[in-house]
Amino acid sequence: MSAAPRTRPAHAKLNLALRVLAREHSGYHQIETIFCALELADEVAVTLTNAGITLEVAAPADEAGPPADLGPTGQNLAYRAASLFARSVPLDRGIDIRLTKRIPAGAGLGGGSSDAAAVLAVLNDLHGRPLSAAELLGLGARLGSDVPFFLTGATLALAWGRGGRIAPLPPLPPATVLLAVPPERVSTADAYAALAAAQPEAPALFAAPRSWLDVGAIAHNDFERPIFERHPRLADIRQQLQDAGAIVARMTGTGSVVFGVFDDARRADTAARDITAAHPDVPTIITRTAQVLSAGDEDGGRAVPGGGFEPPLADPKSAVLPLDDPGMHTN
Repeated sequence: MSAAPRTRPAHAKLNLALRVLAREHSGYHQIETIFCALELADEVAVTLTNAGITLEVAAPADEAGPPADLGPTGQNLAYRAASLFARSVPLDRGIDIRLTKRIPAGAGLGGGSSDAAAVLAVLNDLHGRPLSAAELLGLGARLGSDVPFFLTGATLALAWGRGGRIAPLPPLPPATVLLAVPPERVSTADAYAALAAAQPEAPALFAAPRSWLDVGAIAHNDFERPIFERHPRLADIRQQLQDAGAIVARMTGTGSVVFGVFDDARRADTAARDITAAHPDVPTIITRTAQVLSAGDEDGGRAVPGGGFEPPLADPKSAVLPLDDPGMHTN
């Protein structure tokens, strides 16, 4: 007999800054990034059932047409999160997952990673929190480098390593965000291959931003140069956002979404119309930076210099575990 579903929002993210550091002997890349959560979110509903793991993907009720094609069920990060949890914690029940997708898939907004984090958090809650914060972060890191951020419940965070070392930061002032969602898609593996060929300059460490002007001074994405060379109009869209008055205009993750952060919602509206006029096949989404998330862990943490907290890890490397899929670096 099935219980009532437990629902949780799975928020999108931006990479306000993203540097790719050294490549390990294992072939995995170390990164340094500043994550920022958005109000835009999927909805994840988890129900305990009699046996097995099932996944259903639905489009929002206010959107026409079928849901996004997320590929084979077994490769979906939400499904993989449930499977990984079931292998880590002895379960006597099955798991049914229903995803209502609002975040564009495969575009650098972290939708799949956020869905996975929501599944892990809900399953841990439903089973009486058998996993500590560090253990949950460890499972998340095995799924992808963006997943641990979503497990902290922070709205702004500095992350490094493979994404498993995280220092949440005080939220920035609320801002309007315009997302341009081109039909071009860039696979993570192709993005890293293009980056290796481009040989980016050695990165500098990021300072914790205290304002959007601080963000504007450090905003960077190592993937932009090689990806823009292959898809020049992404650079054109970024320029449009800058010309429209965006405080920050960048590509997020490995792309292909290009975003602009505005302190005036009317400028964002104007920019959206201008992008649509210049690129009719590029949908736009207007959202806002998130100020409070419901996906935080309640196991506490410790203060870190500059504000915020760091999830309690007994060993700094305990949340940096081998990934199951070498292509899962950041999305």
